Amino acid sequence: MDEKSFSTITPPIRELAAKCRECNRIENSLYEKHQVKRGLRDLNGKGVLTGLTEISEIKSSETLPDGTSVPCDGKLYYRGIDVEDIIRGFMADKRFGFEEVTYLLVFGKLPNETELAEFNKLLGGYRCIPPNFVRDIIMKKPSRDIMNAMARSVLMLYSYDDKADDISIPNVVRQSLQLISEFPLLAVYSYQAYRHAHVGGSLIIHEPRPELSTAENILHLLRPDSKYTPFEAKVLDLALVLHAEHGGGNNSTFTTHVVTSSGTDTYSSVVSSLGSLKGPKHGGANIKVVKMFQDIKEHVKDWDDEDEISEYLDKILHKQAFDKTGLIYGMGHAVYSLSDPRANVFKGFVEQLAEEKNRHDEYRLYANVEKIAAQLIANERKIYKGVSANVDFYSGFVYSMLDLPLELYTPIFAIARISGWSAHRIEELINCGKIIRPAYMNVCPRTEYIPMSDR
Repeated sequence: MDEKSFSTITPPIRELAAKCRECNRIENSLYEKHQVKRGLRDLNGKGVLTGLTEISEIKSSETLPDGTSVPCDGKLYYRGIDVEDIIRGFMADKRFGFEEVTYLLVFGKLPNETELAEFNKLLGGYRCIPPNFVRDIIMKKPSRDIMNAMARSVLMLYSYDDKADDISIPNVVRQSLQLISEFPLLAVYSYQAYRHAHVGGSLIIHEPRPELSTAENILHLLRPDSKYTPFEAKVLDLALVLHAEHGGGNNSTFTTHVVTSSGTDTYSSVVSSLGSLKGPKHGGANIKVVKMFQDIKEHVKDWDDEDEISEYLDKILHKQAFDKTGLIYGMGHAVYSLSDPRANVFKGFVEQLAEEKNRHDEYRLYANVEKIAAQLIANERKIYKGVSANVDFYSGFVYSMLDLPLELYTPIFAIARISGWSAHRIEELINCGKIIRPAYMNVCPRTEYIPMSDR
């Protein structure tokens, strides 16, 4: 079988697919009848409580003295500390924050100066991959999707680990720190292999520099001349900090808990979470935002004309424009209501970067769309909790200004979020919970077996 026939959907496959569609439809009324929380959410959209964690907390509402709950400006806490305070702290001292946040998430407290220096040295020493790994694994068959390429590489790293199946805490900590350090290499090298194989051009592979931060190493590895400005590295570092963790209930982190509870190895757990994060409803959302804005730019002539912007956004909302899903991507969040604190923090730095890159006109378009879309969605959908821009609304614009290729947008998310996954995996192992096994109710009626001759 050649490569073309391997991926061809033949008429027999289409017939079988039709049978799948026919036999797997479940009436919506049954979900209400049996009080099934679809997507593990109640009727108000709140997540069903499935576990306990000390790693992070999302706050989107507050309780009044009479006991009623009302929406409030969003807050994100890492180990009980307001993320905005953490950011102000390392920004004031002009140091990079992602490594400090990783230490906080995994080890439960902020490091002092000595602890942070030792931790950075440890991560720098781990920031390498086995000899010939790039040639034999990454370059051998470059994937069009970098998240899948990273997943394959992580599974192959299992083969290089003599203690791959050891799930004792010291060994899992060692594996986690190695993977946190290796993720930038796996992402950038996989992209460079893909580009060389499918786009053409020269292939320039830089060695990582252990003395550089994670953000600096990403830019150093990716750019042919390895050059970047301090502000570019600072903004990318901020993006990593804001994406490092987001509560135990997000899809990929919940996946970490589910898979870890089975007792499997670290590499399998991380690959499972990568598969979850790849989805356009999760980590791939910022790509949809970028593509939506490309479409808006093509159809809106005056980016400062709020009426023209509103008219086109209304078409998107009514499934008449862009991808006709009725979604204005980057607006709204499953948990946050009045505001997403990550978007609020990001926005000020986005404006500064837009000035540096001479793209302030685009920034104004983003700001206009954010304001107008919130009003349109609130009026159209009558959302009780309010709607606001989420972090994905601005992150894609930031990555484009940093000259990061679209193929790396979700992998950058993974480079950040593996810190949170690692913390949650260790928490799940330490608390030795039961294997996570939610219940599903069968609603298919029982029927009698029919012999082959009578079918």
